Amino acid sequence: MTPEKKRNEAGLPDGGWGWMIVASCFLVTICTRAVTRCISIFFVEFQMHFGHDYARTAWIHSLVDCNTMLFAPLGSLVGNKLSCRIAVISGGFLASAGLVTSSFATSLEYLYLTLGVLTGVGFALCYTPAITMVGTYFCKRKALAYGIAMSGSGIGTFLLAPAAQLLIERYSWRGALLIAGGFVANLCVCGALLRPVAPNGGLTTTAASADSEDASEVRQGCDPCSWLRGERGFLLRPRFVVLAASFVLLATGCSLPFVYLVPYALDVGVSYQQAALLMSILGVIDIVGNLTFGWLTDRRCLRQHRGMCYMLAVALEGLCCLVAPLLQSFGLLVPFAVLYGYFDGAYVTLIPVVTSDVVGPSHLSSALGVVYFLHAFPYLFSPPVGGWLVNRTESYTATFFLSGFTLLSSSLLLGTAAAVRRCRKTSMVVTDKYPRWDLLIRNQKAELKS
Repeated sequence: MTPEKKRNEAGLPDGGWGWMIVASCFLVTICTRAVTRCISIFFVEFQMHFGHDYARTAWIHSLVDCNTMLFAPLGSLVGNKLSCRIAVISGGFLASAGLVTSSFATSLEYLYLTLGVLTGVGFALCYTPAITMVGTYFCKRKALAYGIAMSGSGIGTFLLAPAAQLLIERYSWRGALLIAGGFVANLCVCGALLRPVAPNGGLTTTAASADSEDASEVRQGCDPCSWLRGERGFLLRPRFVVLAASFVLLATGCSLPFVYLVPYALDVGVSYQQAALLMSILGVIDIVGNLTFGWLTDRRCLRQHRGMCYMLAVALEGLCCLVAPLLQSFGLLVPFAVLYGYFDGAYVTLIPVVTSDVVGPSHLSSALGVVYFLHAFPYLFSPPVGGWLVNRTESYTATFFLSGFTLLSSSLLLGTAAAVRRCRKTSMVVTDKYPRWDLLIRNQKAELKS
C-alpha cells in the first residue's frame, strides 16, 4: 500500500473542513503577498513626501519581503509549540498594527521600522503556518488545494492594486495605509478558521512512513550530529539539503523579472501603459498557472511525478528569461509575460507539495520555515545585484541572463540528484536480484588454495 493510501486510511480528511482551511490560506496570501506587492504603489507618494531617491525608498519593499521570509522559522516555531491558529492571529495583529502606525510616519526610517520590520514579522507569523495547515488536511488533492490557496497572491494583486491607487487619490497615502491596516486585520479571522486535525488523524504514523527514505543515510553519516534529531532531523537528509540549495538558486533568479520587466520594456520603447499592462498580464496568468498546474499534478498519472513537473516548470521559466533580451517590442513581450507568469504560478504551487514529499507531513511546518528563510537573502540582494549589472553594462541582458542561469541551475541540481538517487536504487535492486559473481569467484579461489 502506498504512503498516500495509508494516510487516507489513517483518517486524513482530504476535504470537508479542509476546504475552509484552503479558503483561509487563500485570504492569508491576499493579505500578505498581495499587500506586499502593492506597497510599491506608495513609492511615488513616499518619495514626494519625504524627499528621498528611489533607492532609499525601495528598501521599504525589500525589508517587508525579506522579513516575511527571514522570520518564517519563527512562524513555524510558534505554530509547532503553540498552534497555527495562535501564530496567524498574533501575526495578523502585528501586521495590522504595523500598517496603522505607518500612517503616522514622520520619516523614511520610521517606515523602515513599522512597515518593513513590524508588518514583515507579522506576515511571517501568518504565512508559513497557514500554508502548513493545507498540507495536513489534504493528500490526494494536495496540489489542487495548494493551487487554489496560493492563487490569492495573483488575484489579490489584480484587485488590490487599483483599489490602493484609488484610496491614495481619495484619502492620501496616510489614509490608504490606515485602511490597509484594517483590511489586514482580517488575518485574525483567517487564523480563527485554522482548526487543527483531530488527534486520531494519523499524522504521526504517516510521518513514519514518509520519513523512512534517507533515514539510514542520516544515521550512518551523522553520529556527531545526533543533537539534530526529532523535529529538526530533516535538516540532515541529503534530499532536503539538495532541495534547499536549489531553492536558494531559485529565489536568486525568480524575483529579477518582476523588478526589471517594466524598466526593460520602457527601455526598448514600449509605452508606460503597455509596460504596466505586461505586469497585469503576468499576474493574471500566474493565477492560471496556480490552478491548472495544481489540478494537473493531482491526476493519477502525474501524482507520482510532481518533482519532475516542478523541475520542468522552473527550467522553462529559466529559458524564458534567457530569451527575453531578444524581445524588443510589446507584441513580443506579451508571450514572455504569459509564459513566465504561467510557469511562475506552476512552481509556486508545487513548492509546499515537493517539500512535503521530501520531509513528510510531520516536519512540513518546520521545513517550510527553513525553505522560506532561504528565500530571504536572495530576495533582499538579487534586485540590487541586477541593478548593478544594468549600470555596469548599460543593458538588461546580463540581468535576465543571471535570472535564467540561476533558474536553470536550480532545476539541473534537482534533476542530477534525482538521477543519482535512481541509479543507486537500480544498483541495489540488481545486487539483491543477482549474485555477486566477484565474491563467488573470490570464495572459490580461496577454497582451491585451501
